[in-house]
Amino acid sequence: MITIAVDCMGGDHGPGVTLPACAAFLASHPDARLLLVGRPEVLQPLPAGLDPARCTVVPATEVVAMDDPVEVALRRKKDSSMRVAITQVKDGVAQAAVSAGNTGALMAIARYVLKTLDGIDRPAIATQMPNAKGQATTVLDLGANVDCTAEHLLQFAVMGSALVAASGRQSPTVGLLNIGEEVIKGNDVIKQAGALLRQAAERGDLNFHGNVEGNDLFKGTTDIVVCDGFVGNVALKASEGLASMIGGFIREEFSRNLFTRLAAVVAWPVLRSFKRRVDHRRYNGAALLGLRGLVFKSHGSADAFAFEQALVRAYDAARNQLLERVRARIARAAPLMAPADAVAQPAPNP
Repeated sequence: MITIAVDCMGGDHGPGVTLPACAAFLASHPDARLLLVGRPEVLQPLPAGLDPARCTVVPATEVVAMDDPVEVALRRKKDSSMRVAITQVKDGVAQAAVSAGNTGALMAIARYVLKTLDGIDRPAIATQMPNAKGQATTVLDLGANVDCTAEHLLQFAVMGSALVAASGRQSPTVGLLNIGEEVIKGNDVIKQAGALLRQAAERGDLNFHGNVEGNDLFKGTTDIVVCDGFVGNVALKASEGLASMIGGFIREEFSRNLFTRLAAVVAWPVLRSFKRRVDHRRYNGAALLGLRGLVFKSHGSADAFAFEQALVRAYDAARNQLLERVRARIARAAPLMAPADAVAQPAPNP
């Protein structure tokens, strides 16, 4: 059984979304078990669809609000549903945790409770964006690290490769987001990161494609795109805005006039398929990579369908041993991931 700890109180909607999502998830994953973390008076009795044999309520007396400062979430709300869910992973009771709560608080608590893997300076947030090939491009970092060194970007590439490989693609291609494909373009950090990524490729540590530009995110030029958190977060929000715009355009065309209504009816199968492909809800569930445990972040405004996708991603990561894959890749690439100015110290004399 794969056990997932769910922060049922987090996000904009709390149990009104998380519990129906849990019921739908369990219906399609018979080998999964859930720990429903939150206030017992809210979660019990369990709603229909949640089998008590596969669900356990884990009490938590506090809730991290979406606007809570990180300091409050980390130091004052020590019995929050978010923290208790992550603690289940630390204690080995669950293989992964999922929350739709405050992103900054989730990263801070996860890093404090679980700690980072050896060889990783900063955890990163990774998620998928739909591309023109009908697949998805994995992008990281999406906001955890605004300022990054070249070594950080290499670490992101290594962790992202492990994430994509866990889904079945053994040698995923990596692109470094830049203002042009040429090696000479970009700031000093990007140029240094490119050099490190090329060295890693020569050593066989990852499959580096080269520099990519913003439009390559949606073209599907590479399986993975690496960037700092500032750029990644802007790209994510832009993609979500694009998906919402497309959905609004389709609805508008249906209601404009009789002619457009008739045309829309004829084109509906194609429009529906296209809308489904770019629906950001299908790609909900960002992995917090670099921690000594699996934690997944759902969008705070996720509906039940979107939150269910986050549960599926956590389940797949646990089933495919993502944590072990990340550890193995980090160990292999360790010589290149040390800070550039680090000086090896001689071993002490016996």
